[in-house]
Amino acid sequence: MKKRPLIGITADLAGDYARNRRTYLDMVAAAGGIPVILPPQAALRDDMLDRVDGVIITGGDDIDVSRFGIPLHPKAECMAPERQDAEFALLKALDARPDKAVLGICLGMQLMGVHRGCTLIQHLGDVIPDGERHRNDAVHPVEAAKGSPLASGLVRSWHHQALADADGFEIIARSDDGVLEGIVDPKRRFYLGVQWHPERTEAVETGLGVVRSLVEHAR
Repeated sequence: MKKRPLIGITADLAGDYARNRRTYLDMVAAAGGIPVILPPQAALRDDMLDRVDGVIITGGDDIDVSRFGIPLHPKAECMAPERQDAEFALLKALDARPDKAVLGICLGMQLMGVHRGCTLIQHLGDVIPDGERHRNDAVHPVEAAKGSPLASGLVRSWHHQALADADGFEIIARSDDGVLEGIVDPKRRFYLGVQWHPERTEAVETGLGVVRSLVEHAR
């Protein structure tokens, strides 16, 4: 029997609690991994990475771009600053570990892009006719590039922000209204970002299959 790899899942902060949605834990287990919650403590990110085989950077509230000198959109609802510090510390630590398998989900994909200097759309409603169709676990189609690690199909989304560009990445999926939905760094072993929530998507190809790919590369 193949050994189950340890998959670190970044935790959100809510008041006095560091927590994950159960769907992340269940999906990693179903994909063949062992889920391990990574608390949002920036100073310990290097040590955490030494102990896990792969990483999921999870969804959550918005990036506080005002910390980079960019005016904050009035509809932005920012994550706790401690989490933001921890996620960017994680990404910096991952820069020195190109063989570590990484999956960024929703906010996680946005963090991957912003860490590399990509532009963030702070509110989709400002640039597409119906940004609300990407919120509230709404289902919509995505089209994946042939030969990419992703598959085309229906997905569940809950976001109002997205990357406007993906310099340094290969764009491998978009929604039917043009929103950037999938990126990969072809120079790394497995460094994939998806804008949707595979851990809540019913279709295997765009749900469990995405997490299973992470687990297999982490094994």
